[in-house]
Amino acid sequence: MIGIFDSGLGGLTVVNAIMKQLPGYDLLYFGDTARTPYGTKSKETVIGYSFENTDFLIKKGAEIIIIACNTASSVATRRLTEKYDIPIFEVITPAVEDALTVSGKRRIGIIGTRATVNSNIYKKKIQAKDPDARVYSNACPLLVSLVEEGWLKKPETRMIVKKYLHPLKGGQIDTLILGCTHYPLLKDIIQQKIGKRVKIIDSSLSVAAQIKEFIKKNPEIDGLLSKGGKASFFVSDITDQFTKTAKKILKKDIHLEHVVQ
Repeated sequence: MIGIFDSGLGGLTVVNAIMKQLPGYDLLYFGDTARTPYGTKSKETVIGYSFENTDFLIKKGAEIIIIACNTASSVATRRLTEKYDIPIFEVITPAVEDALTVSGKRRIGIIGTRATVNSNIYKKKIQAKDPDARVYSNACPLLVSLVEEGWLKKPETRMIVKKYLHPLKGGQIDTLILGCTHYPLLKDIIQQKIGKRVKIIDSSLSVAAQIKEFIKKNPEIDGLLSKGGKASFFVSDITDQFTKTAKKILKKDIHLEHVVQ
């Protein structure tokens, strides 16, 4: 099975993308809704949570792990790959590669949690591939909470998005990476506020394409993955709002199983 974990429900955008690109593959999802958001936590705390989440998915039968949380991707990927002997993917590298592919002016914007932005992981990866690229970042600490609360079309959300994007507009970016898997749920608002000429990179789509290519090139791994078309969803806390927002993302009702981490 393909195992996916996130700090909350944002990683369901990755699940949705995987379901479309790899229909029929069995999926396991764990959303750490009791401890969300990760973006306000310390590096060592997020690494500890990531170990626990990975252990849980492996015990449930995961043969591949996707870190669907940008914060965890930025601080925990190296530690996870050192500890576990299975393929581990994060959402940052494929988004960077897609951004560099489509950016003409090499002026790239990043929005994410404070932890992701402060790590400078996107800037480091972009400039490692293209030292001449200009990178503009801004932390958007309120957006995860707005998504988790289901405030996807509130005027307050539009106002906050506009305020967060203002510094990036000054950088005359031509490409914007959504550096959090919650943000695709606000993609329409973000596109409207940043301008239609700016290309939006959705990391959930980027990582799904990377996984599809990896499986194609590694038939021995593909052979380990079950293909019964089953998806199981586990969360560390169940709320009515999570259930509603999950339905909006996946366009269907899902059964959530509560587990204690």
